[in-house]
Amino acid sequence: MQKIITTQDGSHSIYSEKFGEAYHSKYGAIQEAQHVFIEAGLQTIKETADEIYLLEMGMGTGLNALMTYIENQKKPATIHYTGIEAHPIDNWQELNYVDGLNADNEAIHFFNQLHQVSWEAQHQVTENFYVTKKQTPLQDIKLPSQYFNLVYFDAFAPTAQAELWTTDIFQKIYNSMKLNGILTTYCAKGSVKRALKSVGFTLESLPGPIGKREMTRAIRK
Repeated sequence: MQKIITTQDGSHSIYSEKFGEAYHSKYGAIQEAQHVFIEAGLQTIKETADEIYLLEMGMGTGLNALMTYIENQKKPATIHYTGIEAHPIDNWQELNYVDGLNADNEAIHFFNQLHQVSWEAQHQVTENFYVTKKQTPLQDIKLPSQYFNLVYFDAFAPTAQAELWTTDIFQKIYNSMKLNGILTTYCAKGSVKRALKSVGFTLESLPGPIGKREMTRAIRK
């Protein structure tokens, strides 16, 4: 069962009874996404790339994708987004992100299309934003070699989904990334950082969002 909850910045998240975890920080879904994925990921890669091949592990509510679209409108790049979500939500229309982000009609259209387009196929949702959704566990997906230059790693915590924070998974992702590609995640657990480093990533420990001391940014050198 997936239950909508309200986080401390007023934005919604979802609590998954299956995993015993919320999709976002209790301190604020929007503020966490802005800090971890937009500022540490998207804004950084846009300094050197005007075409972005983005992989999101844990598409979830679609908040990160929506905020990516909104941020990208400030200085448009072409974005090829691949979202992996083995457990799609069915109550996305009840989420308050459109109001919380003061989304315009184009952003609202994007958010609706993100959730409504079919799985396992690429869709041109807007002029410069392509979406591919995969309803398959990451362990079972074959990723293209040296394709992505940005990865949002937003799986449930290692205590809930330990199988997604392994050296095998990070090796798969590393192999799928271009040189100087960026992976960002809210997680700063020692075992996760060791696994990332062991497959070849160069790590940066960054200040975390509200409620977390650190987060992790990994670079494929």
